[in-house]
Amino acid sequence: MDTTLRDGEQTSGVSFSATEKMTIAQLLLEELQVDRIEIASARVSEGEFQAVVNITDWAQSKGYIDRIEVLTFVDGGVSIEWMQKAGAKVQNLLTKGSLNHLTYQLKKTPEQHFKDIAENIALASQNNIETNVYLEDWSNGMINSPAYVFDYLDFLTKQPIKRVLLPDTLGVLTPAQSSEFVKQLKVRYPNTHFDFHAHNDYDLSIGNVMEAVKAGIDGLHLTINGMGERAGNAPLASAVAVIHDFLPEVIIGVKEKALYKVSKLVETFSGNRIPANKPIVGDNVFTQTAGIHADGDNKKNLYFNDLLPERFGRKRQYALGKTSGKANIEKNLQELGIHLSQEDLKKVTQRIIELGDKKEKVTQEDLPYIISDVIDSSSIIEQKVVIDSYVLMHAKGLRPSATVRMIIDGKIYEENAQGDGQYDAFVTALRSIYKKVGRVLPKLTDYMVRIPPGSNSDALCETVITWQPEGGKEFKTRGLDSDQTVSAITATQKMLNII
Repeated sequence: MDTTLRDGEQTSGVSFSATEKMTIAQLLLEELQVDRIEIASARVSEGEFQAVVNITDWAQSKGYIDRIEVLTFVDGGVSIEWMQKAGAKVQNLLTKGSLNHLTYQLKKTPEQHFKDIAENIALASQNNIETNVYLEDWSNGMINSPAYVFDYLDFLTKQPIKRVLLPDTLGVLTPAQSSEFVKQLKVRYPNTHFDFHAHNDYDLSIGNVMEAVKAGIDGLHLTINGMGERAGNAPLASAVAVIHDFLPEVIIGVKEKALYKVSKLVETFSGNRIPANKPIVGDNVFTQTAGIHADGDNKKNLYFNDLLPERFGRKRQYALGKTSGKANIEKNLQELGIHLSQEDLKKVTQRIIELGDKKEKVTQEDLPYIISDVIDSSSIIEQKVVIDSYVLMHAKGLRPSATVRMIIDGKIYEENAQGDGQYDAFVTALRSIYKKVGRVLPKLTDYMVRIPPGSNSDALCETVITWQPEGGKEFKTRGLDSDQTVSAITATQKMLNII
């Protein structure tokens, strides 16, 4: 049972619109094919009510209405009336699963609580509403008041309910406790359907889920991206992968290939970003960074495990940066259909390592630009002109300025100038230096900046400048850097050596 739309929406700062709830509900049932979804809490707001009406209308038309569940309360029938108006047919009744909660929150005896619950279940049955029962704080109940839990279950299993829902409300269980407690209940109540609802406060939710399944639990409550209160709930994607790979005797119907797509959509709707290293759905989890790993993948897939990205509608990537080796780069070049000589491959590898020291991420889309830059640079045999150092200044209300120091044929020259922009100030300073040495710079006739398609603000910039020497043939130079002005200066230094 997926509870992204109910418990997941309790993530701090998250509130789905009615349209978003409908879209997620449809994807959960039809794309992911989970068995049931918990979509709301009764009596929350008018907006929540309308969202439930929309979903139940759609579910009724598709034959899914018995798979739509709503959290309700022991409130003298108010929740039942709300459900009738909303068109929902399955209630998940919230009750107390620990003596501590019962005594200090409800201030009732077990007998009073059981009587109220029996009346609620009877009223639901009269209105053709099916009942599942949550034992809130059940995990602490098993730890601190097991006699109460067993007395309650002795009563509850005689009621006309379908499932008993066992939440680790505060995320306090260890995998060993999850296993032991579920086994106790399955031995004592072999004919009762129990669901396990894990929270992730100690980062143990998936371990707890795995042990609960091995102990014989009948159902699991999960959320997309592990959304939920505090540290969240057990994440659906991880649970599905663990069950498929480590508990193959347990057959589940969730479609793995849809997990990533639905995960990214929920990320967008919720505004709750997925950590890059989150298993299964994180951006980095199928990305090899170290060159040795890419080399091993080329040699009998030495760094593969059973978590093949294609299972989840994804593909393996090989990161480009300062830890890249030739194998990483070759993998990316293969995908682009580019073949380089070993000599050129070494040059490209070195350039990527240099860029990786300056820029957090070099992408596959950057590669053609890097190759172009490296091959273009290799045509310059002798560096007679070196732009040794420069300072660029740009402040609001003041003209941009540049101070440039150059080495021409072994001699040092320095000049300061202002301009209409940082690069213009740089070129003006350059012209002053060249005037001193009796040389004329070519005319800049075109200036084009490109970034790889789909890149972000940290993209590599390629600057292509067209130059027209007096009485000579027009030519172009290009520079590549993560800083646009620096890439233009790189292209300019190439021009200086060409002329």
